[in-house]
Amino acid sequence: MRRISVTTPQRSYEVVIEHGLLERAGEYVRELFGERKHLFVVTVPAVRRRWGKKLLASLKHAGLSAKVLEMPEGERYKRLSTLENLAEKLLALGADRDAALLAFGGGVVGDVVGFLASVYMRGIDVVQIPTTVQAQLDAAVGGKTGVNLRTGKNLIGTFHQPRAVLVDLATLSTLPDREFRAGMYEAVKCGVIGRPELFDEFERLEIKKLRKNLPVIERVISQSVELKAEVVSADEREGDLRRVLNFGHTIGHALEAETKYRHFLHGEAVAWGMIAASNIAREVGKLDSASAERINDTVMRLGSLPKVAVRSQNIFKLLQSDKKTRDGAVHFVLPSQIGKVEVVKNVPSKIVLHAIQQLNDYVAD
Repeated sequence: MRRISVTTPQRSYEVVIEHGLLERAGEYVRELFGERKHLFVVTVPAVRRRWGKKLLASLKHAGLSAKVLEMPEGERYKRLSTLENLAEKLLALGADRDAALLAFGGGVVGDVVGFLASVYMRGIDVVQIPTTVQAQLDAAVGGKTGVNLRTGKNLIGTFHQPRAVLVDLATLSTLPDREFRAGMYEAVKCGVIGRPELFDEFERLEIKKLRKNLPVIERVISQSVELKAEVVSADEREGDLRRVLNFGHTIGHALEAETKYRHFLHGEAVAWGMIAASNIAREVGKLDSASAERINDTVMRLGSLPKVAVRSQNIFKLLQSDKKTRDGAVHFVLPSQIGKVEVVKNVPSKIVLHAIQQLNDYVAD
């Protein structure tokens, strides 16, 4: 078991990481809220079918009961309409200001349910119970919530810290290989921005063998969470330091929006975004060619990525509406070495366009 503390002005809480944790999730929830809290589990059909009974049985064993709400699965449902629909269901089920939500699923569930908790009745408690790699090592930690607009990702949202994050590594056993791999790109990101030893490990790993190596999975996820906890604790609301967590996300988010959130999984878009950012860093003289190649090779060796087939000008236009744009200037998180990144603005347009075009030229499946 790993217990990692996150300390912010809004709230301090723990991320608990353990194989089989769902069986004791009820104990943790009871410790947080006692017996009187009105609990509502929000999940997607696939997670409910595979893991719902285990979670509900754990809650019941702890003397708790919960009502279950389902939301549709997929990034394209990460919209205000989904939020409104869930809020109406909560109201119909009698949820009041004493209610608590259990966000039980991947990153989309965590973002939507976290946002819902932050605005329902002007704010109620939420516990994150992530079931994908990407959610466990990144999305569920740090309190960032949000939904998408047609023109961009996470453009409407709040900062709302959970009461706890409960990570059961067993839930990863039922993930499709593509989703497992997509989440691991976020761990590679953590290696580049602040954990060079983690990046070194990824240079040696074979993704197929990783799925069967529980100690390594726990170490990869724990190290990624530790890094994020450090950054979030120092900068809860993305004033400056926290922006380093966006390495790969600037162009990655634009790729997702341009393809209507149907072509890439989030981690896959971030993977391409990391390659683009590394190439930009090399072109502007921030990163040496050998390090850029190490980053790009490590991303590509984790497995096949959906091919990029987009117009560079369209992606460039979407960058202008990215949250990281300030005063009309796009801010890129660029590596200066393995384990260190910096925020850079005023990158020449021709270099950005060229980096996007290079993605189209990669051979990928």
